[in-house]
Amino acid sequence: MAGVSLTVTWLTDDIEAAWTSPAAAPAYRRGSVDAAGEAARLPDETGANERGYPAASEESRRVARRAAAALHAVRATVEEHVEELGRLDAVAGDGDHGIGMQRGARAAVDAIDATLGFGAGAQSALEAAGDAWADKAGGTSGALWGVALRTLAARLGNHERPDADVIASGVQDAADALGRFGKAERGDKTMLDSLFPFAEALRTNADAGRSLPESWSAAAAVCTDAAAATADLVPKIGRARPHAEKSVGTPDPGAFSLALAVTAIADTLTSTKAETP
Repeated sequence: MAGVSLTVTWLTDDIEAAWTSPAAAPAYRRGSVDAAGEAARLPDETGANERGYPAASEESRRVARRAAAALHAVRATVEEHVEELGRLDAVAGDGDHGIGMQRGARAAVDAIDATLGFGAGAQSALEAAGDAWADKAGGTSGALWGVALRTLAARLGNHERPDADVIASGVQDAADALGRFGKAERGDKTMLDSLFPFAEALRTNADAGRSLPESWSAAAAVCTDAAAATADLVPKIGRARPHAEKSVGTPDPGAFSLALAVTAIADTLTSTKAETP
């Protein structure tokens, strides 16, 4: 679905000023460039910093660094499996899932890293990552990952240190939000077929009193099994639906890439070096 459009017009002072100004529309974004070496001013306890991020506690900034490490791990595993994801998507789609995940993960990492130097808390950092993923990835999966990251971010906030219970609630919120956004249900052969089992397993382990690393690792294993099980399903929604029978025997690429991502994140939750990606 690549394409190009060329528009030629007379350049006036007003048009030039508008064209070079920062913008943040859904389909067009242009940001201002900071001078090289400019010192970042961290937020104080009374308000936002120079980038507009709300004031955040040191605990939340630490969580933001952990979130950045998690997204670095996601990007690394996507880079490793990008061709495989494309191959899976080509069975009943157009084969762009690997490229889309690659673009989204790269953009999310760049965005969240940029927030850290300005003292952003976990919510602000993940919101920036979600917006960047949705903006650069393209396709349905890009929009879904953007919604998921922003929904999880809302649970984390910018002041508290989230525990396994908070994370489990945030993941469940994200799963519910994606169900509403994509109008898909379990059994439709989408990423929800691995996301819902992951969310449920995370909640079960958190309720049993297990730590976040333990809960996440156990849930990641469930997510991986659920993604593999989508091979037996017939797609009922999305681009794969017209080629339903062709996809039988092949796992859903969105469910599979999610399993790869949460498995990669599990390792960062136990690492003592994860705060500085």
